[in-house]
Amino acid sequence: MANCEHTFIAIKPDGVQWGLVGEIIKRFEQKRFHLVGLKFMQASEDLLKEHYIDLKDRPFFVGLVKYMHSGPVAAMVWEGLNVVKTGRVMLRETNPVDSKPGTIRGDFCIQIGRNIIHGSDSVESAEKEIGLWFHPEELCQEDGVVVRGRYGIRQWIFMVRFCFILVLLF
Repeated sequence: MANCEHTFIAIKPDGVQWGLVGEIIKRFEQKRFHLVGLKFMQASEDLLKEHYIDLKDRPFFVGLVKYMHSGPVAAMVWEGLNVVKTGRVMLRETNPVDSKPGTIRGDFCIQIGRNIIHGSDSVESAEKEIGLWFHPEELCQEDGVVVRGRYGIRQWIFMVRFCFILVLLF
């Protein structure tokens, strides 16, 4: 069964520098995901250290934080059916050499240390990352509930029409 969920996507400094923000947003919108949060910001070192805390003992940790702090980041929250898993498929492998053409990293990346984009790898990670990068009031909300957007309305209209046709046929 499909799940409506949220994911955190960050376009890294090299992706911002190369002018890929619009193209990446376009790809997520073409999949009919709904953008509910967007920040263009210079991430603090403290935020980045907390975001990558699970990598703190890895030899590349210091360089990763330095790279992510080297320029602005486009931080986003996307909503949709199975958006975490689908988002990871759209990004593909961390190492661009292993990513196929047609994926974000396959089309735009050339080296592992500069892979232009981050995406949550699980629903649990997404919740944690969204909480780090966004305050609840920064997400598009209506009465405390994240707006379902056009996707939910279209799905509802389709179901109403489908049921109406079934009633007419029988």
